[in-house]
Amino acid sequence: MMEKSKRESVLKYRPSAVWAGEVHLGSWYTEEEIQAAVKAIRDSMDWNKGFSGEEIEEFEEKFANYVGTDYAIAINSAQTGLDMAMMCLDLKPGDEVICPAINFPGDHLCIIGQRGRVVFCEADPRTLQADPDDVARRVTPKTRAILVTHMNGLSAPMDELLEIAERYSTSSRRIRVIGDAARACGGEYKGTKIGKKGWMTVFSFHTMKLMTTLGEGGMITTDDPEVAERVRRYRSFGNGEGWGTNYKMTKVQAAVGLVQLRRLDEMIALRRKRAQERTELLKGVPELTLPYEPPGCKHTYYLYNILVPSEWAGKATALQSLGPSKEPAASKRDRLMKILSDEFKVGTVVANPPTYTYNRFIREHTEGQRLPISEGIGARLFCPSLHPLMTEEQNEYVAAAIIETVERLRGEV
Repeated sequence: MMEKSKRESVLKYRPSAVWAGEVHLGSWYTEEEIQAAVKAIRDSMDWNKGFSGEEIEEFEEKFANYVGTDYAIAINSAQTGLDMAMMCLDLKPGDEVICPAINFPGDHLCIIGQRGRVVFCEADPRTLQADPDDVARRVTPKTRAILVTHMNGLSAPMDELLEIAERYSTSSRRIRVIGDAARACGGEYKGTKIGKKGWMTVFSFHTMKLMTTLGEGGMITTDDPEVAERVRRYRSFGNGEGWGTNYKMTKVQAAVGLVQLRRLDEMIALRRKRAQERTELLKGVPELTLPYEPPGCKHTYYLYNILVPSEWAGKATALQSLGPSKEPAASKRDRLMKILSDEFKVGTVVANPPTYTYNRFIREHTEGQRLPISEGIGARLFCPSLHPLMTEEQNEYVAAAIIETVERLRGEV
């Protein structure tokens, strides 16, 4: 843990504005991305060519090679990808999809949107990933899929989940495992890239994510040729074979994505370096449970999640970064977040409490489901600002601010 004299020196620095808990640009661009975008636009000025071209196909091919799958299909967002994943299940009313309650709302909305029933499962407090034992307890004859999120950049326990799906599948009802890797692009699991294991995996290239294609975009990976064909039909008006709409990525986005993909490992390595440095700085603070990286996994640290003790637990519904407020927070977790923002300008985010605790629509469609472990995690969780371009000094400042605030709250009743 950082010594007090060091903290006093580090804390002389003050940001000019609050650093967002979930930053608004998760990667960064170089001149190469700018040039790629400009070139794609200029090449499109040929009126015999326009904004069609080979960039999208090249991006798909290279992304599939990167992940290690047979297919990758570029799309306009991860949410449309999740919707298409549910479409591929051909859900009927009453069909169930098991999904962690600790999650972004989009995972639950895509199930509801395709007439499925969300069955929440608990998360492992150490990893924030779906608990395989709890998943197995929730399988019923109506279970069609396990939609699992690689939460905050760490892989879900895919081998265990795939084994559960296989164990309970029948000749007439095959349970599928679908991955949401919106926050985990470039992460690894047991010698594979996240996105290789499972029936299909959905990635996000939104502005906040680990790589971005001009603020929006996504990709679906799979080894199943039928899935790949269906997704291509869905994204482009059915291709004359059935229903479809327009979920396509643009040529300019793909041109930029090719550069971002080539730089992805470099960007994640720097993010991991900052996260690991922060862990060393915060080690020894007894009130803090720091991120855990299981053997065989490579965490991307999209968010740096910390848990406080149960007796410090706050509101499980706080999703957005806390800003200045006239009303004092009641719990030590919530006061910790408030002090970090108000006094030190270190933003935090609770990502994510169980969706039913703050999303009325999801709560109405999952009435009666309560998950005490997940609610406890949501009440203890906070994620302080982290970005790969943070300097070592800025990262030390974040750690010093956290330690200083924890020590201030430690002695309070």
